[in-house]
Amino acid sequence: MPPLYFIGKLTVGIGLRVFWRPDVQGLENIPATGAILCGNHLSVADELFLGMAAPRHVAFWAKSEYFTGTGPKGIFQKAVLTGLGAIPVERSGGRASLSAFDAAIPGLKQGALVAVYPEGTRSPDGRLYRGRTGAVRLALSAGVPIVPVGMIGTNEVQPIGARVPRLGKGKITVKFGKPLDFTGRADDRESLRAMTDELMRAIQALTGQEYVDEYSPRASRPSAAPEA
Repeated sequence: MPPLYFIGKLTVGIGLRVFWRPDVQGLENIPATGAILCGNHLSVADELFLGMAAPRHVAFWAKSEYFTGTGPKGIFQKAVLTGLGAIPVERSGGRASLSAFDAAIPGLKQGALVAVYPEGTRSPDGRLYRGRTGAVRLALSAGVPIVPVGMIGTNEVQPIGARVPRLGKGKITVKFGKPLDFTGRADDRESLRAMTDELMRAIQALTGQEYVDEYSPRASRPSAAPEA
């Protein structure tokens, strides 16, 4: 676990537990080996509560712009994200976007946990939208399972547009479902779509959200998540 991430667990993590008393379920479903944590995406606070709940370091995706900024702010952002073990992702598409996958695979094979939000951006209305196939592609490439994650209540703690979490708002529940092992499955377009749909059904079973069989519209501030 990177030192800065460990410090965050002892400070921010404990603060989240004290102020919101989240209900964390299914920790036994997180394997001791490498795995991808795939959850619904309601709020920026999802990353905070997922990092708090997971017993090990979780590598999150972060927009590549955060690693290339200049001036004091840019230098600070890069230092913090690097210290937290974040993975830069290029959102311009093509080969550049796949570099984040290339960066994640070695860690996954060595036992790391990587968080991916299949919807690609935060839900604008609390519903669960169609998943993108990037998470399944990554799981097949690294040979690791996917653990579905259900986040409940984070949109009340920090709605879209809110700069900071709201104290005393929302009841947070984090559910880790049983791992989905897709190793050995075909990686053609139709198979990837079927596996991704299976993953989204598993997430929906954890959250009880209404499902929308179309991609989520872009938020004004998109989430950093691979969208292959």
